[in-house]
Amino acid sequence: MAELVLSGCSPVPIAGYLKALGILRLIAEQKSGWAVRGAWRAAGFTLASPHLAEDARTAREQLEAFLLRDYRPTPILTPWNGGSGFYPKDNAVALERIHTGGAERLATYRTGIDCCRERIHRLGLTESPKNEQKNDFLTGLRGQAPEPLLDWLDAAVLLTGDETRYPPLLGTGGNDGRLDFTNNFMQRLCDLMDAATGAPSARAGGWLTAALFGTAAPDMSRVAVGQFDPGGVGGPNASTGFDGGSLVNPWDFVLMLEGAIPFAAAATRRLESSAAGALAYPFTVRPTGANHGGLSSTDEGQARAEIWLPLWERFATATELRRLLSEGRATLNAKTARDGLGFSRAIAALGVDRGITAFQRYGFLMRSGKAYLATPLSRIEVRANPQAELIQDLESGEFLDRLRRFARAEQAPAGIRSQVRRLEDALFTLTRQGDQYTLQKLLRITGRIGFALSKSASGRDAVPRLPRLQESWVHGANDGSPEFRCAAALAAITPSLLPFILPTSPVKSRGRQRGPKWQWDPDSRRAVWREGSLRKNLGDLVTRRHIEGSAVTGDTPGTGVGTADLQGFFDGGLDEKRLSELLLGLILADPAAKLSGTQEAPLPAGYLVLKPLFTPRAQLVEIGLLAPEQDLPLPGALIAHLRAGHTQKAVDLGWRRLRASGLSIPDSPRRAPSAFGIDGPRLLAALAVPLAAAALSPCLSGLGAEPGTDHFCRK
Repeated sequence: MAELVLSGCSPVPIAGYLKALGILRLIAEQKSGWAVRGAWRAAGFTLASPHLAEDARTAREQLEAFLLRDYRPTPILTPWNGGSGFYPKDNAVALERIHTGGAERLATYRTGIDCCRERIHRLGLTESPKNEQKNDFLTGLRGQAPEPLLDWLDAAVLLTGDETRYPPLLGTGGNDGRLDFTNNFMQRLCDLMDAATGAPSARAGGWLTAALFGTAAPDMSRVAVGQFDPGGVGGPNASTGFDGGSLVNPWDFVLMLEGAIPFAAAATRRLESSAAGALAYPFTVRPTGANHGGLSSTDEGQARAEIWLPLWERFATATELRRLLSEGRATLNAKTARDGLGFSRAIAALGVDRGITAFQRYGFLMRSGKAYLATPLSRIEVRANPQAELIQDLESGEFLDRLRRFARAEQAPAGIRSQVRRLEDALFTLTRQGDQYTLQKLLRITGRIGFALSKSASGRDAVPRLPRLQESWVHGANDGSPEFRCAAALAAITPSLLPFILPTSPVKSRGRQRGPKWQWDPDSRRAVWREGSLRKNLGDLVTRRHIEGSAVTGDTPGTGVGTADLQGFFDGGLDEKRLSELLLGLILADPAAKLSGTQEAPLPAGYLVLKPLFTPRAQLVEIGLLAPEQDLPLPGALIAHLRAGHTQKAVDLGWRRLRASGLSIPDSPRRAPSAFGIDGPRLLAALAVPLAAAALSPCLSGLGAEPGTDHFCRK
């Protein structure tokens, strides 16, 4: 089977995509013996047919001969629009030329014009119909239109109940503002062929070669192209001068409108909607500004929609293409995706599985004044990504939906708006790749959002509950860094640290989730976390938990770090901002049972003296440092000394506390080790982080020191 690459047909701009579909459709319908198929390849849209010659040059001549001499245009008409050529004030030159011409290839077009005029005459219209009259006009026209005109009508408008709706691909029913696509279509046809004889014009051959194979197009028409080619609309800096006009290859315009016909709208009822019907257009969703740096929330409000155009590498027939477009929905959890983020999630979950290899995403955005342009946003490959299922956790308690709605409300603080935008960008990335960096980024952003909501009364009202994340988030985001390991160890302290960091209270969970769900508690006075230093926040956290009688590092052994992870607290190598943001995200997750890869490193003697006082009693008994009947209370004055920077006083007090509690430590030396050069708040922050059981036993097993040294010896 011979193949012919149409290098002039690419997925960007949308005119190139539609042009390819138009060629495939026209050959399939008007040259059925060719048995043509099409596929998207790197070099451009590729046709395959047993009828095409193996020689590329001959195959090009066959295709060009068909379009130049045999192609019969679809009657693309919009008699419901002003400017369509059917009313006294319209430019009707092209329409009249086609209607009065005798070319056989335009016979179907003439029949369509007669049908439209008969409908206009029956209703006695002298100008385009409006409102309810337009709906009546369209209903009657649809009942009497011949099949070719009906194909166009179904692609351009949607009749649902008493309302007329317009698919975004064709503007507002075949026009965009004052630009009527169909009148321009007829004008371009007259540029390409003689309406009386059907013979191609003198320049039609050169234009066709340029349209099909991307060669230079001679003497292009200076006419409007509308929303289909943003790079060709002209404007400032569009030419060598200060301003440039719109240049259009007539074949590009004609073939792209022919390619829009396989797209057809359908009225669907949705149980959750009280509306009479909802527009279901192939692969079309609500606009989302995420995953594209050039869009803002303002663009979302002004945009018409997003459309995700499928790309496929396996050859498919025009019939298969129509079937694909007729089923053109992406499903997510058995529901149709509603916006760009949902569509991307559906792709990751294989909610779209018809041999599609990628989607070219477009947004119909307001640009150049109030004109809409089909703006290419991104190319999304279709591949499964199980990590994308983690996004479901953010939907618990309607957290994600409520948050996104609030961020688009006028009363939303600017900080929350920007963080939600970053969250959506990261969620888009997660649907494509579920690596540690992406999950960590999501955790940090979610933590920042939770903290920002806690400071906003309107935010707490709009988003009343925080999500509960699976343990998989912790394991998936673990990069083995000291910052992540310390944050995960702190977040795993039980009972949860969450009420001490954010003003929350638990709600009994239902379903598969373990642990409680959390709702805002504005009356709570337990939360002590503030913007600023990690050392101060951890100090406040330890102090508050001690005042309330809670074990400052948890009641039972949990996830812990190795001694090497704590070195950054003492040598300044720790990224405290990253650790803080990770902690704010990880407190929303179920604690991980174990984080692998703990490593040992020597720590200051002052830390080793005080660590037993900051260790769960069960762990001290387990390693044999504390007998079952013994107790080791933490003096409140010790915490105060560390927070005030009186490190030696704290170490001395801790040393005395160890001896007074009867711990099995050596009798010599009798004095506490030196704490010279150790910052008290840093030491307190390090002590607040739980140690893993594997690191705790060797760390505390040798509570003896050589006189005058700064570190304890190991037995």
